[in-house]
Parts: sequence; structure tokens; C-alpha cells
Amino acid sequence: MTLWESLFRENGRPAGALETAERTVSCATLASASCLAGKLDALRGRNVVVGVQSQLTAGLLLIELDGIARRMVICPPGTAREHLSYVLQTSECDVWIGDGDPSLEPAGKLLRLEASELPIPCAVKRERQLDSEWVLLTSGTTGVPKLVRHTLSSLLNFIDAAGPRTTWSTFYDIRRYGGLQIFLRALLGGSLVLSSPNESTEAFIERAAAHHVSHISGTPSHWRKALMSGAADRFAPAYVRLSGEIADQGILDGLRAAFPSALVAHAFASTEAGVAFEVEDGLSGFPDTLVGERRHGVELDVSGGTLRIRSPGNALGYLGDVPALRDSDGFVNTGDRLDLRDGRYHFMGRTGGVINVGGLKVHPEEVEAVINAHPAVRVSLVKARRNPITGAVVTADVVLETQVSGAADPAREQTVRQEILVACRASLAAHKVPALIHFVPSLAVSPSGKLVRPNA
Repeated sequence: MTLWESLFRENGRPAGALETAERTVSCATLASASCLAGKLDALRGRNVVVGVQSQLTAGLLLIELDGIARRMVICPPGTAREHLSYVLQTSECDVWIGDGDPSLEPAGKLLRLEASELPIPCAVKRERQLDSEWVLLTSGTTGVPKLVRHTLSSLLNFIDAAGPRTTWSTFYDIRRYGGLQIFLRALLGGSLVLSSPNESTEAFIERAAAHHVSHISGTPSHWRKALMSGAADRFAPAYVRLSGEIADQGILDGLRAAFPSALVAHAFASTEAGVAFEVEDGLSGFPDTLVGERRHGVELDVSGGTLRIRSPGNALGYLGDVPALRDSDGFVNTGDRLDLRDGRYHFMGRTGGVINVGGLKVHPEEVEAVINAHPAVRVSLVKARRNPITGAVVTADVVLETQVSGAADPAREQTVRQEILVACRASLAAHKVPALIHFVPSLAVSPSGKLVRPNA
């Protein structure tokens, strides 16, 4: 079944709508209109890159192309132009669908099509021809992105479209895995209010409230910015979801205080492994009982100290000359290290993000969880600083709640610094305690909504 076919309700009309600040487009419009008016048949069985800048148009194209194109490569905004030739070659794509701006298009011999921003009325034949591959790009912060192959079935594995219709929104762009999951959830069970790259966090939250958004998702970094914006008190969602980064107790408590009537949940998912689980008890980490359960066909393994996932939601694999996605047992190793404490697994950070202090390991996220628990702290970033004796020491950049207004208070900062150090010494081994704490006005966040880490 294609995405278009999945949108139909019992009354025979497609459910779902996409909303921006300027307009609302019902999916039912695509029954007699197309963003590729007169060009859709030319794409049957071909490998296509969706390279439009408009998030709205991209969403409509995904509905149109599924079951038509052999392979859809979903190109997120901000993809480096120098990486596009690798993406095209590796995916064997020969069609580029863009907005008509040649400065954003790759070089090479391609069929170039310009999509209209909104569907144009025309006769359209939406017959499934094949099961399309959905190819997503990893963030590629240190080089060319990996190309991850999914099917519609694997993307829908953890999604239950049953239940009342809901209005969703997300800080994510829908061309990244986290955003695509919300895009599919929303269209199969309601509508989606899209974010805008030119919109402040405060304006987006206010627009979500005006559109009566009931369900909304983002990374912990997205949510920290939302809480700092001052707009949270004008928004009352029923469901708040976090994913993409470790959800420490500080941000969970902050969201529960800001949205007392909402269910605050955090999920673990990755582009390669799919959605593994959702936690709705308000606590960081996840219960060890989830390892023995099997929901939506998902199996978890933690025997090697990292989280491994075997699931119908796993990607099919990578495109190109890269290591195999699954191990010999059919699991995807996420590389996320875990620590079992009092019947609950807590995320310690990525295997590749460890700081080496005189031969002793420090996971930055473990230290950040302690710092972020301080009531005066909004967010922190722990990183290494070179040291001639130990090789490295731990340092922390910290954003305080009071720094939102831009007013520095040296006396207050010194007090908070000492309180953070006391908390770290009480909870962490000595080599994990920050040697330096810097108070900063903000921290950099990547296009995918995650803190920019030096080793990412």
C-alpha cells in the first residue's frame, strides 16, 4: 500500500492536511491536482532526489511519488552542495526535483524538474507501480552523509493511526527521520502544522497554539529553547514528545512544570534503527523490563553495554561503500552506551564521544545530566580541554535561566558555579567533575535540532 492509499478513511476521502503560517493544503486536493502537473508519469520507476526548499512542497511530493518512483532520496535543507554529487552517484538518481534555483542544484546530467509550491489542478492517475525506497540522509556533520534505505512499511512500524484525529506539530524538518515520523503520524491521524526556518521559537509556539496543536515533538534542545522563549505559558498541548537526544531529568521536569496538563513522553529512535520505544512515566532512561518485552516487533539487546535494536522498523541498509548496517544477529548497534541503575537503563552518551582523562573515560552526557538538574541551569555542554598532564580535562559551557534576558550577575554565577561543583562531586567520580565552568548566553544547535558537539 502506498502513502496515498494509506491516507484514505472509511468515507473514501483522504485524511490529513499540511498547514503553514500562510496556508492549509488538504491531502484530498491531490485527488485532482499535482505539484508535478503533467510530469508524474515521466517519473515512474525512476530514482528521484526531492531537493525542493519548501517543506510544504516536499511533503506533498512524498505523497505523490510513493509507489511511482523506484527510489526517493529526501534531501534536507542545508545539505552541502559539495556533497550532492556523492548523493546522486551513490543513489543512482537521474532526476532532480527542485524549486528552479540553479544555485541550489547539483552539476551533472540530470532530468531537472521544477515543482510548483502548491498543487495545480490537473488530471492525475495515482496507481501504485512498485514499493518505493525512501532514502534518508544522516546529518553528515563531519563529512559526506550516509544514505539510509527505508520502505514505507519500515517507517510506519511504530505508528498506530487508530484513535481520534489530532493536530500535530514538530520543531523538526520533515525531511529528517524525526520529522518524517511526525509527518506520517499526523497525516494518518489528523493534520500537521509545519515549522518555518525563518520563524523564531516564540513565534512558532504561538502559531502552534493558535492552530490548536494538541501533539508536538522536538529534541531536548528544541524544548530548552522553547522554555527559554517565554511562550510556553501561552500554549497548552495535550502531548509533548522528546527524541533525538538524551532526555535528562532536568528537561523532563521543566516540561512537566510548563505543561502540567500534558503527557510528557520521550522516545528513542535513529535513522538507521527506527523507533525503539517510548517512555511516558516522566523519568529519564527506560525501565529494564522493556528489554524483555516485544512491542511492534522491536527487540532490544543491551548485553554488550550499548543499545542494539532488531525491528521491522530497521532500515534496509546503507547505499554505497560503507559498513553493513546490521550485525550477524540482525541487530543494529546504535553505539549508545547504557548504565543500569535501580532497575532502569540510563543513556551515558555515544561510544565515539568519550573524553579520555588520564586513561579514564568520561561520557559528556552523564556530566550534563547532573549540571542540568540544577534549577538555575537551562542547558549545558560538556567537552574536553587539552591538558599536558592528563591529556584532557572536563569543561562545561552552561546557559543559565537568568541569561535569557542577557543580564549577567557575577555574584549569582559564582554561587551557581559552586553549587554545580558540589553536585558533581557528590554524584560523579573525581575525574568527571568539570575543571572549568563557563557561563555562556547560548549554545549552538545543528539543523537537526541537536547540540553541536566538538566530536560529532
